[in-house]
Amino acid sequence: MERPLADRPHHDGSPLYVSTQTPSLGDTVRVRVRVPRIWGDAVVVRTRSNPDREPRFDDAVVVHEDAAAVWWEAALQVENPVHGYRFLLERADGATHWLTSAGLSHTETRDVDDFRIVCFAAPPEWGRASVMYQVFPDRFARSAAADERTPPEWAEPAAWSDPVQLEGESRWRQFYGGDLAGVQEHLDHLADLGIDLLYLTPVFPAGSNHRYDAHSFEVVDPLLGGDGALIRLVEAAHERGIRVIGDLTTNHSGDTHEWFRAAYGNPEAPESAFYLWLDQGQTSYVSWMGVPSLPKFNWQAEELRRRFIEGLDSVVAKWLKPPYSLDGWRVDVANMTGRWRDEDLNEAVRRAVRHTMVQVSHDTLLIGESTNDAASDFPGDAWHGAMTYANFTRPLWNWLSVPGSPAGGGLGMTLGRTSDYTGIDFYDAHREFAAAFPWRTRLTTMNALDTHDTPRFLTSAREGAVPVAFGLAVSMPGIPVVWAGDEFGLTARDGEESRTPIPWDRAGDPTVAATIALYRRLIALKRAHPALNGGGIRWLAVADDAVAFVRETAEECVLVVAARAITVLDLGDELPDDAELVASEAPGDVAWEAGRVAVPGPTFAAWRLPGVALPAWEAGDVPAA
Repeated sequence: MERPLADRPHHDGSPLYVSTQTPSLGDTVRVRVRVPRIWGDAVVVRTRSNPDREPRFDDAVVVHEDAAAVWWEAALQVENPVHGYRFLLERADGATHWLTSAGLSHTETRDVDDFRIVCFAAPPEWGRASVMYQVFPDRFARSAAADERTPPEWAEPAAWSDPVQLEGESRWRQFYGGDLAGVQEHLDHLADLGIDLLYLTPVFPAGSNHRYDAHSFEVVDPLLGGDGALIRLVEAAHERGIRVIGDLTTNHSGDTHEWFRAAYGNPEAPESAFYLWLDQGQTSYVSWMGVPSLPKFNWQAEELRRRFIEGLDSVVAKWLKPPYSLDGWRVDVANMTGRWRDEDLNEAVRRAVRHTMVQVSHDTLLIGESTNDAASDFPGDAWHGAMTYANFTRPLWNWLSVPGSPAGGGLGMTLGRTSDYTGIDFYDAHREFAAAFPWRTRLTTMNALDTHDTPRFLTSAREGAVPVAFGLAVSMPGIPVVWAGDEFGLTARDGEESRTPIPWDRAGDPTVAATIALYRRLIALKRAHPALNGGGIRWLAVADDAVAFVRETAEECVLVVAARAITVLDLGDELPDDAELVASEAPGDVAWEAGRVAVPGPTFAAWRLPGVALPAWEAGDVPAA
């Protein structure tokens, strides 16, 4: 079964379709819609905005025509920080359709599905072109200096080759002794892959191997080498063109944190207001998911905000400033921060975090974890992008994994196993969950096959699916993610097992070397093509076993076909016979002729096409680079 999509009107938030990526309140912004001739002749095109929740219509006019499509343009005045709009199109046959971020509809659509212009400060430009590498410090690499350190009382020391313990308290006690000097020693591996963004899970002292139960936010864990080790790592990374972001827990601390210990059983302590207590004696408290070691913060507390998230003396600011010079933060369980029962301070907290970051540097990135339907918390006011599994990771697993495979851990599969998705289901699920994100939020949202909280993708992947999956990660809007060890072909049944120490001694094995080379080639594709770093995405066709889309800019376009099995897609005039094939990860030759592309099995292929030639925007409405 195949669903053609190239015959539908299209709009997205990219510079081809929106005249500026950095609007301000009161600005006039011009928007364009592409109407394929095969869809029919449009006789009326209007935008429907919703300023102050009151509909307003503006007429569009034709600004460009070619053999394939007619382009219409309308002017909008931006009247709210999040300005929603949609298109109403009437054909010559009298049929009317609405075009929203959720697609084309004959019936009237909801405001939640509108396209969005946002007036908040934009993410750093480097975010959309980044390729992220995630490191769990205890398991990445161990320097010689680690041999001189005494393991803490909570730890169960393990040799680097020992298997990960998956049961009981050993899950969080098992201690391999990886450190930041070990990460620094392997930065050339990241640089060789093409990585330019390193994400470190927490580096603060804690009572576990994962360190999400921090004792303090004021120092780097001595077991990792202390403050000096972080300074040296960031300096060495920056020398290689690699930015580094840290990991903060704004939802909770550890129960051994200095603030919590000061307040526990001591209502008179200044830190008493930092947590949510359930009794007057302050010995019973709210915690993350009922886990006693992770007491939840109370963001009503002014002193907590001052110490942690507000101002240049706060925790948020300290690690972004020299000499540490982190380039941003990923915030753990961002969706839960500031929320408890009838209290919701999430917006206030995230905006305060971002305001403080801007005080240090506008050129910093803020990513919030929200693994399900994240869009309502991501209007562009603070979080630049999401670490989420709903719009990419879960649909990808369901399409490219063996049906019914175990998929537990933090992946969030409702039944703990994969479903049997077609390529059409993959497209539908992705579009459903990505639709409500502003365009620039989509560009800095993580495209992860897996993470430290999930099973590893390879474990249950269909044969030959890894190039398809990672190819989609680098070619769809978003930041592709390599969870350390994926390039070594590691497998794992859950998030704990996925934290296997990296087998550096296997890097030269032919199978491992081939996987590393695959990741290097696909990352290089993203590096080489500006269309993959901000260009629009127009879907062309989806079928049971394949999907196809084109990323478009004025300078170039990149057409992508991703397939899990032998199949043929009809792309019509979208794929000319003289198109330049720039990527082919397939078990044989990919053939295309007269708009039909035939793939010999699991395939990721990409072609470079000419850019889209359109009239320039009017003066003052030129799209950002």
